[in-house]
Parts: sequence; C-alpha cells; structure tokens
Amino acid sequence: MLKKKFGLMALIALFAFSSCGNKDKASDGKASEDSKVIKLGNSGPLTGPLSVYGKTCQNGIQLAIDEINKNGGIDGKQVEWTGLDDKGEITEAVTNYNKLMEDKVNAILGGIPSKPTLAMAESAAKDEIVYITPTGTQANITEGKDNVFRVCFTDPFQGEVLANFAADKLKAKKLAILRNQSSDYSMGVADVFKETAKKAGMEVVADESYGDNDTDFKAQLTKIKSENVDVLLIPDYYEKVALISSQVRDSGIKATLLGADGWDGVLSVMDQSSFKDVEGSYFSNQFSLDDPSEKCQKFIKDYKEKYKEDPTTFAAEGYDTVYLYKQAVEEAKTTKWDEVVKALKNIKFDGITGSFKFDENNNPRKTAKIIKIDGGKYKFDSEVEAKEK
Repeated sequence: MLKKKFGLMALIALFAFSSCGNKDKASDGKASEDSKVIKLGNSGPLTGPLSVYGKTCQNGIQLAIDEINKNGGIDGKQVEWTGLDDKGEITEAVTNYNKLMEDKVNAILGGIPSKPTLAMAESAAKDEIVYITPTGTQANITEGKDNVFRVCFTDPFQGEVLANFAADKLKAKKLAILRNQSSDYSMGVADVFKETAKKAGMEVVADESYGDNDTDFKAQLTKIKSENVDVLLIPDYYEKVALISSQVRDSGIKATLLGADGWDGVLSVMDQSSFKDVEGSYFSNQFSLDDPSEKCQKFIKDYKEKYKEDPTTFAAEGYDTVYLYKQAVEEAKTTKWDEVVKALKNIKFDGITGSFKFDENNNPRKTAKIIKIDGGKYKFDSEVEAKEK
C-alpha cells in the first residue's frame, strides 16, 4: 500500500513539474493570448565594431512600433519591445536570447550579424517562438528551421547578383577576390561569386584571404596588382572595407571595387578625404535612398525627422520586420506562435525593402539593388530580379 501511495504521489509530482515546465516556456501562447500587450525582442550590436548595424536596425524597429502603437497597435494591442546589446558576439547573443525567452516575448526580431543570428536561430528552432531576422544573410540560418524566417536576402544570392553585374554591366573579363577567411558571410558571398563568374565566362585570376585581426594587406594586394584585374570583390563589413580600400588605392590597383550589403555604412566611418578610395565602387543592397516610391520616401522622411540622419538598409530591414510580424498576426488572427508561423509561410508582403513571398526555406524571393558610391554619396544604379529556382 505504501508503495502504491508513493507511486501515485510521484506521478502527481512529475505531472505538476511537467506542467510548470510548460508554463515557463516563453511562447506557449497562453500568457501572450491573455495579455493586453504584444511583446517583441531584438538582440544586436549596439557597441563594438558593428554598432552602426545594431543601432540603425533598432532605430527602424522603434520607428515602426511607434507608428503602429499610434494607429491602434497590432490587432488592438499595444506593442512593447526590448532591444539588447550583444556586441555582435555569439555568447552575448545567446544570453540575450535566453533573457528574451524568460521575458515571454511573442516574437524575436533579430539577430543582426550572421554568426550571432545563427546561434539564436538554432535555439529558436527548438523552442515555441516566432523568430525573424531582419539582416542575417548566412544561408543556413533558416535551413531546416520551420519557425525561423528572414527579411533580407542570402549571401549566395548576393554572390550571384554581383558576378552577373560584373559580367553584364561592367563587362569585366579578369576578376580578383579579397575575402575574410574568418567570416562565414564573406566566404559565402565570395564562393558563389567565384562559381557564377566562371559560368559567365569571366576569369578569377586571384583569390586572396585575410583574418579578422589583420590590418596589413600588402602581400595580398601585391599579388592582385600583378594580375591587372578589371574588378576586385571585397565582401566584408564596412569598417574592414574602409581599411582595405585605402590600401588598395595606395597599392596602385585601379580595378572597380565590388561589395555586398556589409558595405552599407562605409562612408560613415571614413573621412571625406578618403571617399576617393571607394569612389566608383558598387555594392548590392536591399534599400536605396533614391527609391521613388511614396512608401519608401515617407519612411526616409519620418526616419530623418526622428533620428536626424538618413536611414541605412539595416534601419529599413528592422522597420519591415515589425510590419511583417504585424501582418502575419493580423492574418492569423492570433499571436499564437504556430499560427503566426503558418501565416508567414503564406504571406505576400510589400515593404520598404521590396515585395516578397517566402520560399521553402523561409527566405524571401526579392530583388537586389545595386548601389554606386558617386561623389561621396550612395546612389541607386540598377535593380536585379531574383532568379526563379
């Protein structure tokens, strides 16, 4: 009899413990459904070398939330959000992810750089949460993760677009690559650029690399200069690009410089006297200040009024991510994570960074904008349609 009572009590205790565990899940839907507010979270670099990305992305998020709350909220509920600093580091990002889950947010909108974004996405895939990155471009962030989405396009797509641009617009024949071997972002863009360039009949005559902490690129640039290339691809983030570009020109290389969306912000970390180092360069992006659409120009005007500066792509992507989540909740008619995920998979979204639907890997099929640095300013050059797969 004692054994039976003990067994029954143990079973009850186990059930109670299990129930408590389920209630502690940040987004089981029950707490959020009964709440009078919708809670969102973001983690990004507000300090450190990538802080321009984090600050402007969170500015875009804040602008969208202010607009939404002023106009009645999402499905009648006001939106609250928490923006955390991860310094662009994986361990900090995972810590922030756990904090946001403990805060029972309805959705996490970010990571920003790819590496910390991937770390958070891998955790999110095991949890009951809607996870949307505004800016994480690494291909495997969304792969195999049913509840993980992105607003931006991927690294491989940028590599393909840039190679075709070099062939079709720049009529290049000989290409060189200078890539960051420590960066999955840089490697991802460079690999597909090289593959696509060869298919397009161009010759990649130099493929040099460096590490995160390198500051002297003389050896690599000497090899590249000897090849007399038409185009040099430097797929890295803006601070490194600013450092490299000055050494490129000092070395005597005259090639046209190409980059991916990590270039966005490069002029903000350069003295005006150094603008000549990137003059005439091109990079792929998802947003342009020259976009004539009424929606885009209103966003630019409102952003400048609030923050006293022009918005970056990262600001536009943060802004779009909030409105994407809003539309998904309103189409799902609930904040329950699984219903919102279903709505996202079938959504047709028209945002500042383009109109899109998601593919089978929760990646948006959208256009890429090619931006030219001309006269110390970013100017829209052309738009490239995504190829159907």
